[in-house]
Amino acid sequence: MDLSELRLSYLKGGLVEADADPDPFRQFDLWMNQAISLQLLEPNAMTLATADAAGRPNARTVLLKAFDPAGFVFYTNYESRKAREITDNPKVSLLFYWGPLERQVRITGTVSRVPDSESDEYFNARPIGHQLGAWASEQSSVIANRQVIEERLASVAKQFEPGPVPRPPNWGGFRVRPSAIEFWQGRANRLHDRLEYVRQHEGWSMRRLSP
Repeated sequence: MDLSELRLSYLKGGLVEADADPDPFRQFDLWMNQAISLQLLEPNAMTLATADAAGRPNARTVLLKAFDPAGFVFYTNYESRKAREITDNPKVSLLFYWGPLERQVRITGTVSRVPDSESDEYFNARPIGHQLGAWASEQSSVIANRQVIEERLASVAKQFEPGPVPRPPNWGGFRVRPSAIEFWQGRANRLHDRLEYVRQHEGWSMRRLSP
């Protein structure tokens, strides 16, 4: 198949300043709820892009677990590659892509750990299998085969039987505090709508970017 021939014309809507909420978090809440209402697969999935101390980029998909005017929260192992890169360079970007809605949201900002109490609250609400998995996985480390992780899971399950399972000290949340949030709505002829909110000393300003 000739990839150069693959193309779509985006016709599902537009995004104009008069219809956009002046608060980017309220605008994001609107778009997120619309994605959820359509029962899209993993509507809270987002690409997290980081860079290590040498500036080499990495990207992976993680799940958004909370957001409010303070920022966007995800959880991970604090010894994982992404966490190590965040420690070296706290400047990150996030990308949400909702293909059926012909929409993207791009976020740039800085990241920091959430309080332990917040991580505890989220961890305690996870299914027990997910809790045990956080103990079993030394995320991003090299292992010989699948059997290694299965044996670790069996071991921690026995260790914490019958429960409860405490949060591992090396596992918790990060919050991305955005400096800019761009809402992208596909339009015909590649003339897409792009509204970018930029953080000011107090509040946000909105500007339109050329497609």
